[in-house]
Amino acid sequence: MTGRIKPAGLSRRHLMASAGAIAATGVVGLPKRLLAADPIKVAGIYTVPVEQQWVSRIHVAAEAAVAAGGANYTFTENVTNTDYPRVMREYAEQGAKLIVGEIFGVEQEAREVVDEYPETAFLLGSSFLHDEAHPNLAVFDNYIQDASYLSGIIAGAMTQSGNIGVVGGFPIPEVNRLIHAFIAGVRETKPDATFQVSFIGSWFDPPKAKETAFAMIDNGADLMYAERFGVSDAAQERGILAVGNVIDTQADYPETVVASALWHFEPTLNAALAAVAGGSFKADNYGTYSFLKEGGCSLAPLGTFEGKVPAEAMALVAEREAAIKDGSFTVEINDEEPKSS
Repeated sequence: MTGRIKPAGLSRRHLMASAGAIAATGVVGLPKRLLAADPIKVAGIYTVPVEQQWVSRIHVAAEAAVAAGGANYTFTENVTNTDYPRVMREYAEQGAKLIVGEIFGVEQEAREVVDEYPETAFLLGSSFLHDEAHPNLAVFDNYIQDASYLSGIIAGAMTQSGNIGVVGGFPIPEVNRLIHAFIAGVRETKPDATFQVSFIGSWFDPPKAKETAFAMIDNGADLMYAERFGVSDAAQERGILAVGNVIDTQADYPETVVASALWHFEPTLNAALAAVAGGSFKADNYGTYSFLKEGGCSLAPLGTFEGKVPAEAMALVAEREAAIKDGSFTVEINDEEPKSS
């Protein structure tokens, strides 16, 4: 592909290494009956490069399933919304048993294609819940609000001014809920914090995200919530802290990224692969596999910030994490568009 902007530290080699590491450590957790069967033919369709943080989680999980022997996998990236239905049809015609991707910008058209191929299983990121009218379409989203909340607790303890900048892609449910959870976490340790919130209107425009972050820093923000790539670069250049989203970039910004909420797509994909293998795939909401208690999200290791976050904040993180896992504490899922304070 030409004209691509690659974020620092997230190359194809990095993605492949991540997939191999996951498979080697057993995180994939494919069911034994799936491993005993022939690998399932999986196709991925993505509207952005596989280096993009959200899509990279799907891609890494698929590569890990391949390494574990549970899937054969091919993919197409940078597919425009207008071309998405055509690519769906091509993979279905080629015999893909499970098609994964994201249809946020082509919801209705995608469902029309799904209905044309009732023998193909579709697992697609969507802003809507499943519908029995499309029995072979299961939906998912990155419901990682639990980890976002925990990262907010740390952010609230690390900000000095209490002025926090938030840069998101689009104000849609899957972004909104993470920002709200992060803000709720911040208020646990910094009740009087204020927030500058802005959306760049793109899933992958690091320069625009960086410029938006610069404006917030100029307006007093001393910590940034990096929902998009480019924000941590701005924070690093200006010498302030950032909290990451979906992937762990601490190694790339060792003096900047103090915490990150990680998304693990493996539980979601493995559940779908098992359903396809067992002939039980159906319309369903796979979003719950992203919850902390399901292993679908986590708080990244602090890395170079180990020991630098106030002990009281880390104690609260541990307390809340345990409570989330045992069900005694629930992080609110708020899909409304967040506003600046």
